[in-house]
Amino acid sequence: MIVIDVQNKDAVAVAFKVIQEGGVIIYPTDTIYGFGADATNDKAIDKLNNIKGRSGPISVLAPDQETALIWSNISNDEHELIASKLKGQTTVIYPVKKGIVSQKIMGEDGSLGVRIPNNAFCYELAKLSQNPITSSSVNRHGSPPINEPENILKEIGAEIDLFVDGGSLAGNKGSSIYKLAHGKMENVRG
Repeated sequence: MIVIDVQNKDAVAVAFKVIQEGGVIIYPTDTIYGFGADATNDKAIDKLNNIKGRSGPISVLAPDQETALIWSNISNDEHELIASKLKGQTTVIYPVKKGIVSQKIMGEDGSLGVRIPNNAFCYELAKLSQNPITSSSVNRHGSPPINEPENILKEIGAEIDLFVDGGSLAGNKGSSIYKLAHGKMENVRG
């Protein structure tokens, strides 16, 4: 396992290489730390799910709204609804086209959680990658997110390929979550 500071000029390139090779990373966002893997790679998704002790839908990073909307499988009218919420500390769940990500991380209804963090590292990583990158809270299933680097390394460090250290994110909470349903945005989590 490699540790690199988020301020290191090579952090994005190192993270991208690990993800391209099927690895799992932990990286800082504008809210909490996230697990990152190639969202199209079933083996990487399986590894991430094994670490978390769960399976099911996982959100992904998008570099910008344009990309997030290109992935979508929604009407033009719904584009405005999505765009109104898809920023900052918010995840939006909506139907996406087949083949954008692994079926393993999509909802049963063909939906996907998408997030555009207000964070330079996340932006650069998402922009560099041809494939979406997962963004799932760093924790074991049923436990609260881990946001202290020393605790992340102690509890999960041996199971990941790279830790991008962004310092303590203690006190931060996960993103708000909205879901597009029947032409309206439903608040799933605060």
